[in-house]
Amino acid sequence: MKLPSLIIGNLKAKLPIIQGGMGIGISLSGLASAVAREGGIGIISGVGIGFRESDFSVNSKEANIRALKKEIVKAKTLSSNGIIGVNILTASNEYEELVTTASQCEADLIICGAGLPTNLPALVKNKITKLIPIVSSGKAASIITKLWKRKYNYIPDALIVEGPKAGGHLGFSKEDLFREDKKLENILEEVIKAIKPFEEEAKRSIPIIAAGGIFHGSDIPKFLKLGASGVQMGTRFVATEECDAHIKFKRAYINSKKEDLDIVISPVGMPGRAIKNSFINSIKNENLPIDKCYRCLSHCNPKTAPYCISKALINSANGNLDEGLIFCGENAYRLKEIVPVKDLIQTLLIEAEEN
Repeated sequence: MKLPSLIIGNLKAKLPIIQGGMGIGISLSGLASAVAREGGIGIISGVGIGFRESDFSVNSKEANIRALKKEIVKAKTLSSNGIIGVNILTASNEYEELVTTASQCEADLIICGAGLPTNLPALVKNKITKLIPIVSSGKAASIITKLWKRKYNYIPDALIVEGPKAGGHLGFSKEDLFREDKKLENILEEVIKAIKPFEEEAKRSIPIIAAGGIFHGSDIPKFLKLGASGVQMGTRFVATEECDAHIKFKRAYINSKKEDLDIVISPVGMPGRAIKNSFINSIKNENLPIDKCYRCLSHCNPKTAPYCISKALINSANGNLDEGLIFCGENAYRLKEIVPVKDLIQTLLIEAEEN
């Protein structure tokens, strides 16, 4: 199948591929701009983005805002007029400030997960930045669309439907990760059905993006045929030369086996998929004292949290994997080599056209 373009409002990506936002420090301007140059949509992760700023440990909010500005400007400069977006966690304590910053820097789109971004339209004052919530059910898609329509006379420019095979924090209970009715294919069908009345009322389509476990090029036409307008892919872009992750982080992916992947519980009680290491073994046996709180998540209490997720992710970003959390998607073990983004995109196109 020859892949079609992905149209979101007045944005037109040559390929129906959004590169997933991965933090901390995994998808920054390097990866996002490389994907955008090849015709996909490149995404910068806003999670802990200022971790390399000199004042991050004492002034994390300002450091994150400053770093986000730098990364957006750099990505837009490097992307040759490609499409650049930002992924911002709704559960972040800095959610509103980061959204406002991304909007001011005229990011092409803002993607929000880890909760429903109920006030997102109120935070974006320009008419350039497209707004895309991440949902994991038809019910969530209906709730956020109905709410935005009622309060702001605005409907999402697109929706990302994330299934249980994704990496990082997951919007499911641990038990739901393995239920047949929670498969991405089923959730996608739910969301398409839930959104149809809003599309009919607005007399325009709301593109639906399938995410979570999209790995092989043949997965793309599969989900397009099920009604998606595009796909979001994260894991496969980690094993690229332009990915902003530390080389040790990339090698952890390509050296992993299927049995190395595990489900961990984050400090806020949500499941996440990661590669087994000494850090995961340690947090299963005991709580790790938190001597410095970065106030990254709104529902995290450092007095009772089993470990600091920011510290764990920053350690991994810096190559200290033994003391870090290596988030990944379900298919991480299938990666065997590190390649340029250009070569990966060409491979995906060939794989897609064979189906």
